[in-house]
Amino acid sequence: MSQQTTSTTEAMDQLKCCVVIPTYNNHKTLKKVIQGVLQYTNDIIVVNDGSTDTTSNILTEFSHIHIISLPHNKGKGYALRQGFELALHLGFHFAITIDSDGQHFPDDIPILIDSLNKETSKNVLYIGARNMGQKDVPKKSSFGNKFSNFWFWVETGIRLQDTQSGYRLYPIKALKDITFFTRKFEFEIEAIVKAAWNGIQVKNIPVKVTYDVTERVSHFRPFVDFSRISLLNTYLVILTFLYIFPRDLIQKIKKKGIKRFFYEDFLGSNDSHEKKALSIALGVFIGLSPLWGFHTLIVIFLAVLFKLNKTIAFAFSNVSFPPFIPFVLFISLKIGHWALGTDFDFTFEEAGENFEVIKHLKSYIIGSITLSFFGALSSGFCGYIILNIFDRKKIALKNG
Repeated sequence: MSQQTTSTTEAMDQLKCCVVIPTYNNHKTLKKVIQGVLQYTNDIIVVNDGSTDTTSNILTEFSHIHIISLPHNKGKGYALRQGFELALHLGFHFAITIDSDGQHFPDDIPILIDSLNKETSKNVLYIGARNMGQKDVPKKSSFGNKFSNFWFWVETGIRLQDTQSGYRLYPIKALKDITFFTRKFEFEIEAIVKAAWNGIQVKNIPVKVTYDVTERVSHFRPFVDFSRISLLNTYLVILTFLYIFPRDLIQKIKKKGIKRFFYEDFLGSNDSHEKKALSIALGVFIGLSPLWGFHTLIVIFLAVLFKLNKTIAFAFSNVSFPPFIPFVLFISLKIGHWALGTDFDFTFEEAGENFEVIKHLKSYIIGSITLSFFGALSSGFCGYIILNIFDRKKIALKNG
């Protein structure tokens, strides 16, 4: 046993890290994968996910490792969750997952362990980043990975090279109180998104990969599984915009206080004054628009789409915060009636309490869009001027 192998084994023991191998009908490669992992640790959990080939016979050769045998195929996500549950019961804090189809190299385990050892905080989840540009990588895998990377960025703000690799290091102790719903391939997406939402760092670590078509068996069903992943991402994106992002922003403001938040996150952002001003304008435009109930979802989506500052855009979209709604409604109606040349014959109290929406809908929509446009234009312009004034004051203070 080499010195590197010995040090990795000792480090895995100290970190309380095991290896979980989910498998389903991969009899051609399973034995080789297990033997490769055994070079570094005996703490292996193999989850036989209802295999119908010779997998059970192969596993009889490895009586010294932990084996979970499921009577029927339940899906990769379910198999992983069963493996994590047993690992936690056995006292492990981390679990490396490696696919049994032979695409991953067990000799990359030291890379994951060394990286974890160097982390100041062990509250981290690693995803093995494959070289998706090498010749033997199927085009559908490369496309699927880019698709997944994009939505992960939208949902978490984190840019990764690879979000679909099954070669990972999970902080299972940190994940144990998070609720997961998925049981198939999409679990690996749900896990990293919810980990990021709960303050766990999600990082890529470069690993090797091979796609041997003579041995590798993939159980990914392009249409069915891609549809599942798309549905999951739709749910996660909606949750991000309506709950996670507002939650994180409010927590940040509470933690720092409004003044410190304003100076550090608003004025101190690395974004240009132009981008900040456009973000203000976007927030005000959506906040004053007649899109009640969808302001947060739309403003964050557009901020992401146009690469604007999400924090600023969201903050200014609250220009129509509940106490201000009657004022926004009244002004929109007044502008709408003026634009249409019709009489405006009701008071502020009537507009807020006994207002007949359908009767004045046309006036309201026209007035609201007009107000949104000019409100966005003026607030963006004013924001740009104010940002430049603060900038000049900073420079003046620095120069004494």
